Amino acid sequence: MPVKAIRSNEMKESNETKVKKPAVHADEAAEHVQAPKTAVRRPGRPSGSAGGGAEQRERLLDAALALFARQGILDTTLAAIAREAGVTSAMVHYYFKTRDQLIDVLIDERFIPQRAAFGGCFEAHPDDPVAALTALTRRFVEVGQANPWFAPLWVREVISEGGLLRQRMHERFGQAQQHRVHEAIVRWQREGKLNPALEPSLLFQSLLGLTLLPLATAPVWRNDVVPRTVGAEEIARHAVALITQGIRPA
Repeated sequence: MPVKAIRSNEMKESNETKVKKPAVHADEAAEHVQAPKTAVRRPGRPSGSAGGGAEQRERLLDAALALFARQGILDTTLAAIAREAGVTSAMVHYYFKTRDQLIDVLIDERFIPQRAAFGGCFEAHPDDPVAALTALTRRFVEVGQANPWFAPLWVREVISEGGLLRQRMHERFGQAQQHRVHEAIVRWQREGKLNPALEPSLLFQSLLGLTLLPLATAPVWRNDVVPRTVGAEEIARHAVALITQGIRPA
């Protein structure tokens, strides 16, 4: 065979060898080179959460109420609520997108049930103002004692000028309940069942002041001249005595 043909065949075989060289399978290559793994963030509750969903949500509401009562709503951010509850800010945003949404949830789930309970005292005693007002006074104290945030939050955000909670409550529910209480007091006075010298528009606020104000300011006056033995029961008894007997000797 001519030399030229031999060289041509050798070059052809060499090229075929290069083309037919087996490729390394992807799985085999992975055994030799491991790419750094990046955690994929799945949608849903942020990582690091403690407890179940419902329990976590209640914990955040409790933290929000504690801060609102302690420092006011305007000065409390969602980040501060996260710190109070011991979770991340992402966790708070998972349940409540904004502070306004959180406030609405608190009104619906924490305040409305208490509000309904207050109104029930008048419905339970429609013809007995003394019994109705006595029950309402004791209910104020019971709610304040069972919910340590209630009394200080009421002082800070309901009776204070510019209280955000009061504004939001009025925006959502108006003053229908206050009007019903006022009408009941006027009716009792007209029927001769209640002291006519009482000012109907002030009576409800007076009862709140006699009950919730001492509870809210307890850390102050308990360090003063008032004995530490004065508690919720004593506050309720004192308020009931004032509204039923006044300051005259029994």
